Amino acid sequence: MDRRHFLGTISAATLLSRRLSFADNHRIEKIGVQLYTVRSEIKNNFEGTLAQVAQIAYKEVEFAGYFGHSPKDIRAILDRNGLTGPSSHAEYKVLAPDQWPQALEAGKIIGHEYIVNPWVPEELRKTPDDWRRVADNFNRAGSQSKKAGIQFAYHNHWFEFQPLADGQLPYDILLKNCDASLVKMELDLCWITVAGKDPLQYFSSYPGRFPLVHVKDTKGIPKADATGAQDFGSSMKEMTEVGSGIIDWKRIFAKSGEAGIKHSFVEHDNPNSPFESITKSYQYLQQLRF
Repeated sequence: MDRRHFLGTISAATLLSRRLSFADNHRIEKIGVQLYTVRSEIKNNFEGTLAQVAQIAYKEVEFAGYFGHSPKDIRAILDRNGLTGPSSHAEYKVLAPDQWPQALEAGKIIGHEYIVNPWVPEELRKTPDDWRRVADNFNRAGSQSKKAGIQFAYHNHWFEFQPLADGQLPYDILLKNCDASLVKMELDLCWITVAGKDPLQYFSSYPGRFPLVHVKDTKGIPKADATGAQDFGSSMKEMTEVGSGIIDWKRIFAKSGEAGIKHSFVEHDNPNSPFESITKSYQYLQQLRF
């Protein structure tokens, strides 16, 4: 081998090594926690719970209720503990015209960038027309929130991926009928997996629509009985700490740019030990490279 060929081989190998290293050197920039995970603790000791969350090394929290605290008090508590609250959940009824402006004003004081509806009441989601009406309501709420400088979003469970009578998926109806600039999606990466769908397919079909994600893991998918039915409620028992289940987090977060992910919130619906749970999940995610 002559010198020129040798040097060319070394250069190519070095370039390949750098590419491989770069491809596996991304990390989650912002790891947050959905406070529903520690709901009993925060109900009994609001600031103490937030302080303990901060001690784990979380920098962001997503609220699921304010537990009687004023927006100004919440903002002060966050500031004292080096935390921000970029997002909060709000019940569907709060989107009503007589309640939504107050929710937006509170969000501005606390510092929310997003307010997320996490659940549509069952009686309002039985047919495709029901879901189209929900989309219209989301567009209205999203238009108002945008004027206030806050982005509206929707958080899924499993039922949005179960076919309606005409075969359509509620989640698809929402994505098609909601204005992409007014209504974003907070994709629960556990529930979409439990429902048997691939988040990467949605990232590809609707790029940039998923600035928020819930990060929680599961040990399994509900098995169908003889009739083909699945008990999705049993999935609550299968939830586990991030990195301890079946979800391929590296594969998902490798597409975070396409999805538009900006905030990732750890969640566990029913942990045996909430603080131990969110600590384990944080430790896994902070070392994850993709």
